[in-house]
Amino acid sequence: MSDGTAASAAAGTGPEAGPEAAPGSRPSGTVVTVTPNPSLDRTYEIAGLSRGAVLRAGTDRVDPGGKGVNVSRALAAAGRSTVAVLPLGGPEGALLAQLLSRRGIEVAGVPVHESTRVNISLAEPDGSLTKINAAGPEITADEAEALLEAVGDRAAGAGAAWIVCSGSLPRGLPPAWYAGLVARAREQGIRIAVDASGPALSAALRERPDLVKPNAVELAEAVGRPLATVSDAVKAAEDLLNAGAGAVLASLGATGQLLVDGAGMCFGSTPAVSVRSDVGAGDASLAGFLAAGGAGPRALTAAVAHGLAAVQLPGSEMPHPADLRPDDVTVTTEPPLDHPLGRPLPDSADGAVP
Repeated sequence: MSDGTAASAAAGTGPEAGPEAAPGSRPSGTVVTVTPNPSLDRTYEIAGLSRGAVLRAGTDRVDPGGKGVNVSRALAAAGRSTVAVLPLGGPEGALLAQLLSRRGIEVAGVPVHESTRVNISLAEPDGSLTKINAAGPEITADEAEALLEAVGDRAAGAGAAWIVCSGSLPRGLPPAWYAGLVARAREQGIRIAVDASGPALSAALRERPDLVKPNAVELAEAVGRPLATVSDAVKAAEDLLNAGAGAVLASLGATGQLLVDGAGMCFGSTPAVSVRSDVGAGDASLAGFLAAGGAGPRALTAAVAHGLAAVQLPGSEMPHPADLRPDDVTVTTEPPLDHPLGRPLPDSADGAVP
């Protein structure tokens, strides 16, 4: 399949694409996701990883990949309106567009010369996951500008409530690319969430995004110091607020999730569960948070419930409403601040909020 066919399928105009909604037909509240370096994610479930051996997979699956793509997949699984903006190239890009369209996601594909990447994950029964992530295509200056324009056009046309820009930047896009996207979103009056790390996050903070979503490692990197306890994470999140974030939703692994904004702090946790795969769990959490309003304890509860469901599913499968167990989530304004990160919180906590 040619790059031209991939581009037409991605835009919803080719013979292999799903039907595209007419302009203005989508309800308000649409979330537009931006994935600068999407992928096809192939996951093999194996009995055990042995270097140099011939391994036989029990099952395997191919899913659309990339952090913004995963957010769109989780929103679509919840019946929410979403548009995925992403560069697409080669037969891999065409297949990615087809897989997303089959899931009811409107795809706004920007054609690029190089092929969309393919990532490999090896999942073991004990929850260990070995990932091989490809570098992805190199984006030209013209392709980068086309991507920015596609985001603005689709956000305006869909009456977007949020723009979500997520994941690593491919070769050719400078760290300030997300910052430019944040600036354009703010000019349009559209709320924007950034799930990035390193220089890309630092640059984006200067443009004052409405929400940032680091994990524990990214949060520590952003403030330049190690984080050992919940208290350390709270202080680091407050530092990001001071640096420009409107709110911080931090995923802290087995410990839970932290929300810090202008109204204060709350923390969500669940009982420990067996993890089948944590691929995309943070993206599912972000989708749940936005679908539930994007602010406050109710949205945090939804974020934690989505993350909990995602880690119990195979590969990067996104949870559906039937998979969610919000009653298993405890949200508190008074978590044990000296609790070590990486360990589950006790089953109950004082200061619970509805």
